[in-house]
Amino acid sequence: MKFESLLTADYKKRYEKTWHHTTIIDYLKRAIANHPQKWAIIDSKSRYTYEELGQLVNRVALGLHHHGIKKDDVVSIYLPNWNEFVILHFAITKLGAITNPLIPIYREREIDYMIKKVKSKALIIPDVFREFNYPKMIENLLPQWPFMDTIFVVGTNYPPTMKNFTNLSEIPWEKQYDHSVLDLIVHDANDITEIIFTSGTTGSPKGVMHSHNTLSITANYWMKHLHLTSDDVLLMPSTFAHQTGFCYGVQLPSHFAGTAVYLDNWNPDDFLSLIEQEQVTITAGATPFVQDTIYAKNLNQYNISSLKTFIALGAPIPRRLIQQATDNPTIQFKILAGWGQTENGLVTLTSFEDHEDKLINSDGYPLYDMELKIVDAQFNEVPKHTEGSLLCRGPALFIGYFGEIEKTRSEFYEDWFITGDLAIMDDDGYIRISGRAKDIIIRGGENIPISYIENILFEHDGIAAVQLVAIPDKRLQEKAAAIVLMHPNNPPLCLEEMQQFLQQKGVAKNYWPEYLEVLDTLPRTASGKIQKYKLRSYLLKKLGKEDAKE
Repeated sequence: MKFESLLTADYKKRYEKTWHHTTIIDYLKRAIANHPQKWAIIDSKSRYTYEELGQLVNRVALGLHHHGIKKDDVVSIYLPNWNEFVILHFAITKLGAITNPLIPIYREREIDYMIKKVKSKALIIPDVFREFNYPKMIENLLPQWPFMDTIFVVGTNYPPTMKNFTNLSEIPWEKQYDHSVLDLIVHDANDITEIIFTSGTTGSPKGVMHSHNTLSITANYWMKHLHLTSDDVLLMPSTFAHQTGFCYGVQLPSHFAGTAVYLDNWNPDDFLSLIEQEQVTITAGATPFVQDTIYAKNLNQYNISSLKTFIALGAPIPRRLIQQATDNPTIQFKILAGWGQTENGLVTLTSFEDHEDKLINSDGYPLYDMELKIVDAQFNEVPKHTEGSLLCRGPALFIGYFGEIEKTRSEFYEDWFITGDLAIMDDDGYIRISGRAKDIIIRGGENIPISYIENILFEHDGIAAVQLVAIPDKRLQEKAAAIVLMHPNNPPLCLEEMQQFLQQKGVAKNYWPEYLEVLDTLPRTASGKIQKYKLRSYLLKKLGKEDAKE
C-alpha cells in the first residue's frame, strides 16, 4: 500500500537530530532485557511479565504471518482495554504492519467507513462487550469488505466465518516458523506504525498517521517531564483507540519499563480499587474521570496514597474542579492539566514545580521541542494575553491524514499545523485553551463531529433543517443538542424518535444528541447562513445554564 505523507526529505532533515530513531519494538526489547520478571501488563482477566509478554508477542506475530499479514498491511483492533490489544499491537508492529485502533463504542456506520478507508487485512473483535454482540454486526458488514482476509474473535461466541484469537495466542507458531522470519523484517523509525481516526471540521473521520519517531518522542516527553522510572505503575482508563490510551497506555510503559494496569469500563469504585490494589502511581484520563474520582462517594474508603499524578486531558478542565481538589486534604495526588490532539500528542502540560496559579489557570507549557504560536485571522502573531488561533509544530506532529495528502496540506500554514483551537498565552508561555474554531462538541473527552451527525439527521424525511450545538453539562463538560426545523405538515419530532432514528442508522450512542428543540424558524445572516451562536445563546437562556468553561 502506498502512503502519501509529509515525510519529505526536507521534513526529515528538520527533525533528524530531534527524533530518537528508535522503533517501538526496540523499546519493548530493552524492557524485556532489563526487567524480564517485572509485571508488564495487567487487566481484569490476566497479567503478564515482560518476559511472558515478549514470548506472546513473538507467537502472535508468527501467527499473523501465517495468516498472510506482512509489512505495511493495516490490521484493525476493535477491542476494549484488554491485554490482547497490547499483545496484538506489538505483534503487528513486529511484522512492520500498521495498527488501526477502533473505539469499541463505534457501530456499523463508523466501522464500515473506517475499515473501507484503510482496507484492513485483518480485524480483531470481542465476542461480547457491554452486552453488545460484535460478531453479529461484523458478519453483516463483511460482504462489503472484499479486501478483508481474516476476523479474529476474543471470546467463544462467533460464526464459522471467523477465527478464535487463540489461533494466534495458543498455537505454538514458534515451532512451525523459525524466528528469522521476524528478524529479517526491516524496520525504520520513519515507518508508519499507526492510523488512528479523529473527527474534524468536515465531520468525516480522518485517519491520522504516526510513525515510530512521532509516537515515541511524545511518549519520551512524558517519561522525562514526569520523571517516570521502572518503579512506576500506570493506570489507563481511557480507551486504547484514543491517542491518550494508545500512546500513553499501550506504548509508554515499555519506554520506562513500568507496569501498566488497564480498566476496560469506567467505574469510579473499580478505578479506586485498582489504584489501591496495584499501588498505581500515575494515571491519565478525560475531565469526567477526574471529576468522578474527586467526587466519588467512597473515596475515603480506599487507600490511594500511592497515586502521585492524575493527568487531565481531552476537554478543558473547569478551574473550579482543580481548586476543589487542591483544597481537599484527602487528595494527595496532583492534577496536571495538558492540551494535545490526535495529530500531535500531548503538547502542553503543567508540572510538579508549577505555582498554584499555573496549575489552576493554565493548560500548561509546551513540552521540550514542541512549539506554539497564537495568531489572528491573517496569521499574524498576536500579543500576549490576546485570544487567537493556536498553531503548533514540532517532532511529535503527525505525518498526514491517510489517503488525504491535499487535505493534510490545507491544515497547515507554512510549516505550522492549524489546530482549530483558540487559546491565550501568558507572559511565561503558558497557554489556556479558550474555545474552538473547529465545529465539534467534546462530550467527556470524546469528539462529536457536528457535520457528520447533522448530515445523518438530514436523511430523516420530516427534517427540513438541523443544527447541533453544545450545551454545558456538569459531568461531561458538554453535550449535543439538536435544533430542528420540520417540513410543513410534518408532526414535531421527539427526542426518543430522533435517537431511535440514529440507532437505526448505526450511529454510536455517544454521538446522539441528548436534547432536542423544534423551532418554526432558524436565525440566519443576510447571506442565508444559520447563526449558530444565536441558537446556542437561546438554548443556554432557556435551560438556565451558564457556560461550562468558567
